[in-house]
Amino acid sequence: MARARKPVVSARKRPQQSRSARLVAAILEAASRVLAREGAYRFTTARVAEAAGVSVGSLYQYFPNKESILFRLQADEWGQTMSQLERILSDPNMPAQQRLRAAVATFFRSECDEAAFRSALEEAAPLYREVPEAKAHAEEGRQLMQKFMRDALPEASVRQRAFAADLVGTVMSAAGKRISVQNRSRTEVDALAVAIGDMFCAYLAACRAAK
Repeated sequence: MARARKPVVSARKRPQQSRSARLVAAILEAASRVLAREGAYRFTTARVAEAAGVSVGSLYQYFPNKESILFRLQADEWGQTMSQLERILSDPNMPAQQRLRAAVATFFRSECDEAAFRSALEEAAPLYREVPEAKAHAEEGRQLMQKFMRDALPEASVRQRAFAADLVGTVMSAAGKRISVQNRSRTEVDALAVAIGDMFCAYLAACRAAK
């Protein structure tokens, strides 16, 4: 059986002029609305073009297919979240445990903001999850957490820090996605972030004590 072809998710070209940049921004803003309203499997380039008020041909100048638009939305969301987490987790003026607690709270709030849009992005993930660009973004997140673990667990081995990074990253991601679809209040989300932050800090303390 032939293997399924991976979709092309790279943009056809980069906007070079302000007019082109505005067109791409309009397409992406319209795509966000269509995705939140229709879901991933009713998301089409025709619907996006109509919502943006442009021709499908104009859209195809920059995006070769719907997967490329969905991936761009996901990449932009990843980039925003990654920037926030990197700023927190790399802050040398905060103790490691305080950084981790702040990162959990920020991530949970981010996941719960615009929950319908983020749920739709998660629904779309199978369309592009296996492409190299998606794997590169996932690796960036792992590298960030492993870098943090060098501060949090300075006496641990590289293997132990890698395990701790994967555990914290996996649990934080899964919990954030679960919480985001539960329609909880900001107070409840923050309380859950505190509890999970406590759990992570207790785990790291146990790792340090075991040395």
